[in-house]
Amino acid sequence: MRAIDLLNGRLKLRHLVLVVAVADQGSVLRAAEHLRLAQPAVTRSLREVEQILGVELFSRGPRGMTPTLFGEAFVEHARAVLAELRRAGERITGLADAAVGTVTIGTLLAGSNVLLPRAIAALKRDRPGITVVVQEAAFDAQVPRLLDGEIDLILGRLNPIGDVRGLRQITLYSEPVRLVARRGHPARERAGLTLADLMDYPWVLPLEQTALRHELEQLFRSAGLGLPADLVECTSILTIRSLVCDTDMIAALPELVARTDAAIAPLPVALEPVRRQVGVTLPDQRALTPSARLMLQHLRREAAEISALVTGSGSDPAERG
Repeated sequence: MRAIDLLNGRLKLRHLVLVVAVADQGSVLRAAEHLRLAQPAVTRSLREVEQILGVELFSRGPRGMTPTLFGEAFVEHARAVLAELRRAGERITGLADAAVGTVTIGTLLAGSNVLLPRAIAALKRDRPGITVVVQEAAFDAQVPRLLDGEIDLILGRLNPIGDVRGLRQITLYSEPVRLVARRGHPARERAGLTLADLMDYPWVLPLEQTALRHELEQLFRSAGLGLPADLVECTSILTIRSLVCDTDMIAALPELVARTDAAIAPLPVALEPVRRQVGVTLPDQRALTPSARLMLQHLRREAAEISALVTGSGSDPAERG
């Protein structure tokens, strides 16, 4: 098969939509229902795509349709093409009317609980017609969607991108990570509190695949300590907060989280090597839509104010209305 075969007009946009639908739905019947088409029409169109490509895209089995090696590759490219077309429409809309549009932000599970709401509020004050979509997931799960164009940017603690091509990162600010506990925690009564003293209490730590977890494990090792014996692994800020407030659990959270929550407070145990670099991960080659560009401008502006707060100047973020 030559590449030119895909550009001679036989392959239609509807073929791409159909193949992605079959992959997502797992069967021709469910894909037909999803697309509101008759099942024979979907079957016929799928056969047309396979004839054009000269390969079988799906294995038919009792449990439905499973993409073949060829199918996985083609679905990946079909998603990227459809995402780019959606983005083209959004960009044209944004250029025609800068007051409307959509920006989709992927935020990490332990993402920017202070920066993101402030930036969204600022954007909506500036352009109330822009729709902001926030989707939360781990960094590794967000990257393929960013590369495919399903999301515009990833916001949160910067993770190493390694040898993943097509990405660039912008650091917005840096803040310390603090050990926190509820204000009435019994550890606060101990004089000269050390990290070793805290091993007697239950902990809630990030998941193993997170950058913060790796830094905390290095901190424990440098102090000659293992992981806490009584341990919960979690990256949901809401769940962590509830556990810390309602029990004697100890957690490692960004300083601004502790400073904006009246129920918890930092413990007097330094974590100097551990800091959180907050920033955005962007596609390297793809231009941002007008709405995404405006979002990034507000993120930069709000991050500059937060950076001043972290270094000790300015007002508390909770005081801004």
